[in-house]
Amino acid sequence: MTTDLYELGERPPLGEVSARMHASVIRPERYGEPSWGFAMEVVDVPRVGRGQVLVYVMAAGINYNNVWASLGYPYDVVGGRRKQGATENFHIGGSEGSGIVWAVGEGVTSVAVGDEILMSGCQWDETAPDIRLGGDPIASVTQSAWGYETNYGSFAQFALVDDYQCHPKPAGLSWEQAAGLLLTGATAYRQLCGWAPHTVQPGDPVLIWGGAGGLGTMGIQITRLRGGVPVVVVSDDERGKFCVDLGAEGYINRNDFTHWGRLPDTRDTGAMAEWLKGARAFGRRFWEILGERKSPKIVLEHTGQNTIPTSMYLCDNAGMVVICGGTTGYNADVDLRFLWMRQKRLQGSHFASNRECREVIELAANGRLDPCVSWIGDLRQTGEAHQLMYENKHPAGNLAVRVNAPAPS
Repeated sequence: MTTDLYELGERPPLGEVSARMHASVIRPERYGEPSWGFAMEVVDVPRVGRGQVLVYVMAAGINYNNVWASLGYPYDVVGGRRKQGATENFHIGGSEGSGIVWAVGEGVTSVAVGDEILMSGCQWDETAPDIRLGGDPIASVTQSAWGYETNYGSFAQFALVDDYQCHPKPAGLSWEQAAGLLLTGATAYRQLCGWAPHTVQPGDPVLIWGGAGGLGTMGIQITRLRGGVPVVVVSDDERGKFCVDLGAEGYINRNDFTHWGRLPDTRDTGAMAEWLKGARAFGRRFWEILGERKSPKIVLEHTGQNTIPTSMYLCDNAGMVVICGGTTGYNADVDLRFLWMRQKRLQGSHFASNRECREVIELAANGRLDPCVSWIGDLRQTGEAHQLMYENKHPAGNLAVRVNAPAPS
């Protein structure tokens, strides 16, 4: 007889699926800061359909998209899905994680019950015309962020994924390390290696915003692996020293500068002169760290509104600013003179392809890429972890929560 509900960490017989599960849940009536928005609840276990996999979650990674989910801004995740026909009035987030395959749907042959896996963070329709015509699935019009735009992510005892989201877990990684690797690691990898000809080459200076965060720590290591020279931007000297220990050439403390935010009107010559003074001072600090007057060939961006003007100004002629987010806002200004006259590239980048995910996993499996999981909580602390991220008080590196994985004795 199947048990209705198992406690966290209590492992059912392999393949036995309970009717209900524990989850850290967001509901519209709780939209607000993460410490309030997330709450432990018991909900029904989702049913497995064709091409789908039910995963017994061991650990889950923490990422900024579910700060947005908790706030209900800039996108109402529950309301958006209900407009598309979904019936659930709740959101179970979590866009990466590790676990054990517990049940498979019709047509699944790539994994089997009992396999230990990592879960990647995007879904798409493999029958979509753009994919069938040879397009990269991650760029498909059907692509969506699992555990953000879709439901039943990794912040629960069981997660529901499509079979192509399952990747073999390296034996040498803990459940927590595996859970915190793929979203930031693969995203940074695609930003730095996926946009030919603007890929990191030996000797290339690279500017990395938020160097002590999950994305930044991955970017530092990937840049070094490819022979580049990473220079990071951080919010304090302690985080800067962490980055240098990880491989950064040096760091810039953004609090030493005040020119952040949207560009002034170009017709306001006084304001533009003041902004340029700040941007040039920032550039000189970059040169001081390099020891030569070279601009970054690639700028790894995710902060957006406050920093894009400086990134586009500082980026080398014919270089690239590659962006995967907008944590300070989406209304980013660009002085087009720097873009077209100096032939720079502003490139959007979103997560990674399955091939890129596997390449990142291989780097970690071989010990060449450290997942940098520095904070580990349990599922009940999911809101706390996102609150730390929301307030920029989280420790350097990636964050994860144990779901069913045992705490070390």
